Amino acid sequence: MYLKEFEVRWNDLDANRHLANSAYINFMSHTRMAFLMGLGFDQEALAEHQIGPVVFYEHLYYFREIFAGKPIRVSLELKGLSEDGMYFEFHHNFYDHKGRNLAHCELIGGWISLKTRKLIPLPEHFLSAFDAVEKAEGFRILSAMDTRKFAKRPQDLV
Repeated sequence: MYLKEFEVRWNDLDANRHLANSAYINFMSHTRMAFLMGLGFDQEALAEHQIGPVVFYEHLYYFREIFAGKPIRVSLELKGLSEDGMYFEFHHNFYDHKGRNLAHCELIGGWISLKTRKLIPLPEHFLSAFDAVEKAEGFRILSAMDTRKFAKRPQDLV
C-alpha cells in the first residue's frame, strides 16, 4: 500500500469547516500522481509518449468528518489492471493521525493518447513497472466491461 501525508489547509475546507468534497478529489489525485511518478510516470515521460491518465468514475464513501489542524494520510492500492494496462482500478482510504479510516474511494480509469484522444494500451516499459507493485487483496484483471458503471448511460435510461 502506498501512503501520502497531507496537511489540511484552510482553503481545503467548505462552509461547514470540514474537508470539502473537492479537496478529497485533489488529495487522491495528488496521491495517484506521486505514486505513478515513483513508477517512472513523470511529466517528462508522459509528455514524451503523449499519454495521460483519465478517470472514468470515482465513488466516495464518507465515514467521519475531516477538520484542519491534524495531518491526514491518503492510501492507494492497486485493485485491478487490464492485461494491456489500458484500464486501472485504484482504491484510496483516508486516515487521521490516530489511524482511523475516515473515507474510502473506488476509482476506475484508463490511459489515453494525447494525440488521438482515444484509449490506448500502456507502452510495455510502463506496463512492466506495475509488475513490482503490491496488488491489493481481491486484485483482478480488468476488461472493458469492468470500466462501465452502467450498462447504459444514465441519460439513456429516461
